[in-house]
Amino acid sequence: MHIRRSAEEIAANRQRYEEHQRKGLEFAPKALPAPSPIPAPLIDEAAVIHAETIPGGWYWSTALKRGESIRIDQGGAFSTVALVAWNAADTSERLNLVDTVKVQWTTALGKGRVIFSDMGRVMFSIVEDSSGAHDCLMGGSTPASNAAKYPNVKTRNTRDNLVLVAGKLGLDRRDIPAVLNLFAPVRIDDAGEFRWRGKLSNSGDYAELRAEMDMMVGFSNCPHPLDPDPVYAPRAVTVTRFQSASPTADDLSRTATAEAVRGFENNALMLA
Repeated sequence: MHIRRSAEEIAANRQRYEEHQRKGLEFAPKALPAPSPIPAPLIDEAAVIHAETIPGGWYWSTALKRGESIRIDQGGAFSTVALVAWNAADTSERLNLVDTVKVQWTTALGKGRVIFSDMGRVMFSIVEDSSGAHDCLMGGSTPASNAAKYPNVKTRNTRDNLVLVAGKLGLDRRDIPAVLNLFAPVRIDDAGEFRWRGKLSNSGDYAELRAEMDMMVGFSNCPHPLDPDPVYAPRAVTVTRFQSASPTADDLSRTATAEAVRGFENNALMLA
């Protein structure tokens, strides 16, 4: 039931939120690293576990062990990749972008940030990222959004792709969390509207995510709903799974914020 609030109540709630935000930002990092350099450096062949090329419009899933990483690489062309993840030991625990944004006080996910589950644990650390232009608010494409954008063209979309991913993992569509759109330069303008800021992204961008728990991870390689290209022509991307170097005691993702520290403390309790 919707409860109407007076202008005074709304103003008081906003004031409480802004005060809470100010206190939270006292523990936020004053600066995060610059974007990772392009092109991506070569991965040591001895560390590579598997490399998969996902054709434009298609999907893929993989198991990922704690301490392993995945590199999602556009190669030489632009493409958006939607990502979802579940705890391999308990799939009721899954990627949670609302908490990821809320506890880190930012929608700008990039190198040094972490991605949380809905149990307050860290699923991924973002250890490399040449883009910093990712969308954790809008979600992926759907049959309806594609039909409106590409009339009379047969296309694939992220919603249907992830339903197939979930089914192959023994899950249902209700188990699919909100997606993280990698390489999707979406920002909110002064009017509160979502806008595509193409200049924030580069062809050939890549991101590396280190697994902080055992997971099942799904990907969909379809154009973002706001991608301004009127032609449906998603390019192939490469996902490489490899063994990471062990994080050091001063690892940025583990120490950048008080929230990240607490998240890793929760991870340690899970392993105890």
